[in-house]
Amino acid sequence: MSHSRFTPSWRTRIALSVVFCGLLAGAASYAAKKPVRAAAPAKANPETMLSDIHKDLAQHNLRAAQQKADALVEAYPNFRLGHLIRGDILLMHTRPVAALGAAALVAATPGAAAAVGTDAKLADLRREAAVRMQAEPGRPSPVLLPRALLQMRKDQRHALIVDAKHSRLYLYENRNDQIRLLQDFYVSQGKLGINKLKEGDMRTPVGVYNIIGRLPGAKLPDLYGKGALPLDYPNDWDKVQGRGGSGIWVHGVPNETFSRPPLSTDGCVVVSNDDLNLLTRIVEVGKTPVLIGDLVEFVSKEQVERDLRVASALVETWRRDVENRDETALRSLYSARFKTTNEGDVNAWLEKNRYLPGVKNFSVTVTDTAFFRQPSQEEMIVSSFTQQIVAGKFRHAVRKKQYWAREGKNWKIVAESNLS
Repeated sequence: MSHSRFTPSWRTRIALSVVFCGLLAGAASYAAKKPVRAAAPAKANPETMLSDIHKDLAQHNLRAAQQKADALVEAYPNFRLGHLIRGDILLMHTRPVAALGAAALVAATPGAAAAVGTDAKLADLRREAAVRMQAEPGRPSPVLLPRALLQMRKDQRHALIVDAKHSRLYLYENRNDQIRLLQDFYVSQGKLGINKLKEGDMRTPVGVYNIIGRLPGAKLPDLYGKGALPLDYPNDWDKVQGRGGSGIWVHGVPNETFSRPPLSTDGCVVVSNDDLNLLTRIVEVGKTPVLIGDLVEFVSKEQVERDLRVASALVETWRRDVENRDETALRSLYSARFKTTNEGDVNAWLEKNRYLPGVKNFSVTVTDTAFFRQPSQEEMIVSSFTQQIVAGKFRHAVRKKQYWAREGKNWKIVAESNLS
C-alpha cells in the first residue's frame, strides 16, 4: 500500500503500527487459511486480536483499533504487551507516536506504565514484539512440510517442533500418514540461547526428545503456571557427548503474567498458560516427540520423500548387514566417535548385540519405524524401530534407537540404544 497520501502525522502513526502491530501482520492471512485446530479456544486468541488492531490502524481507523485494544486487555488483563500497545494507541489521539512504549515513557496511561515498570522491562517487551514480528516469515506455507518430520509411527498422533531462532512452537498432527499443521505458539527459551551443555548454563537443548510426563500446576511453584510437560533430556546422544543437566520442561508462566520475554528461562521452553492447557490435552506421554533446533526448515513434499528414502536406506543397510552377519560391513556403518552411555566402544557394543552366532536359519526384520531429522546445524537423523530376530527356535524383539550423523559424504551411527 502506498503511503504517499498520508499526512505526516499519519505516517508517524502508521510507522508505529508497523512497529508493534506488524508483529502479527501475517496472523490475519494465516487465520484466513483456517488451519485445523485441535480445540476451539474459549476466547479470542490474543495474537488474532493484535492482528485485527493492525488492520484497523492500517485503514486509519484509530477508534476501532482502540476498542479492540480495550477488549484485548479486558480479555487478557495480564498481557503486558497488550497494555503497552493500548497505551500507545490512546496517546495517538493527542500526539504522534514513533516508538513502541511511548505512552509508558511519558506516563500517559497507568496501564502502559504499570506494564513496563522499568527500562529493562520495556526492553523485554520490545524484544517480545520484535520476535512476534518474525512469526510471519517463519510461518510455513500450507504446501510445505517440516523437514524434521520424515516419518512418524502410526500411534504418534502429534509432534511439537520448537524453532529457537524465531521463538515459535509448531504443533503438527499425524493422521493417515499425512502431516498437517494444527497451530503455532510464541515461546520463551533459555536466557543464553540454545545448545545446552551442563547444569545451570541457562541454555535450551537442541535435539529430538519425547514427553515423559505431565505435572499439574497445583503441585508446582507458581513459576510453572498451569503445569509442565517434562522432556527426556539428556537423550542418548547428549549423554555420550557429555552434556549434563536435567529438568528441561515445556511449561506455563506465573499467573501474574501472560507471557515471558523470548530469552528468559533457565533452559525450559515456556508458553502461555492458555497454550499449555491446549498442549496438555493433546500430547501423549511417551509418544509425542519434541524436536528443538535453530534450523527449522519447511520444504516440499518431494524433499521430505527424498530425505525419507535416505533414512530408510540407512536402516535397511544396517538390517541387511546384521542379518548377513557381515561384521566388517556392519562395523563400517559406525562412526569412529561412536560410544555408548557406559563408555563402551563399537566393538563392545556389537559383541553385546550378537545373537546365537552358530545358528544357520537367521533372519532380521524391522517394523514400526520412525525417522526424524534434528532441526539444527548438525545434520542428524534419529531412527527408531522394532528389531525382530528369528534364529532357529529363538525369537527376540527389541525397540532400538539410532543416531545417524553426516560425516563428509557418508552417514554414520554415532549412538545407539536398546529401548526395551
